[in-house]
Amino acid sequence: MSACASCGKGFGDLKACTACKLVKYCNVACQKAHRPKHKKECRKRAAEIFDEALFKTPPPKEDCPICFLRLPLIPSETQYRPCCGKIICCGCAYAKGIGKASMEHICPFCRAHDETTDVGLVERLKERIEVDDAIAIFNLGCMYKNGEGVPQDSNKALELLHQSAKLGCAESHCDIGAAYFYGNGVEKDVKKGIYHWELVA
Repeated sequence: MSACASCGKGFGDLKACTACKLVKYCNVACQKAHRPKHKKECRKRAAEIFDEALFKTPPPKEDCPICFLRLPLIPSETQYRPCCGKIICCGCAYAKGIGKASMEHICPFCRAHDETTDVGLVERLKERIEVDDAIAIFNLGCMYKNGEGVPQDSNKALELLHQSAKLGCAESHCDIGAAYFYGNGVEKDVKKGIYHWELVA
């Protein structure tokens, strides 16, 4: 049976140390009393847990919905389609126009025509946002950040990036981290910037 690391008493509702998870306590008073003895070991194990999470192998990406090959990890080698929300490999994006000029500006997955203006693209992204499409939210945030198709608005951009990040968009965490680290549009906060970068490292 588990026992409190400070007083040695066994209780049914012991609380583990939130940093290292190695020891348990029966109450806050016991945790504070044991802190001087436990601090060194706690910091070491907490650092190990942090490194394990930071350097773990990322989960594999999904397959391209057209050729069914695994999507590349590098974002520049894939293409997001705002019409249907699909992410396809650049090979399929390139192949659609070979020998068929009429197919050059058509989505190779859903066959919708590409939007040729920023305003039209914004409307398509808003449609995807209604179904919680994280990448669409990220892209619209970037458009607000750069003033493309919408008025430039750093606050709105950051709001959308946070919304996208909560849905698991790694690119949003990268941009949020850069905004805080360098103070772009927000008050500079190096620790908060590094925190967001570490979430997607």
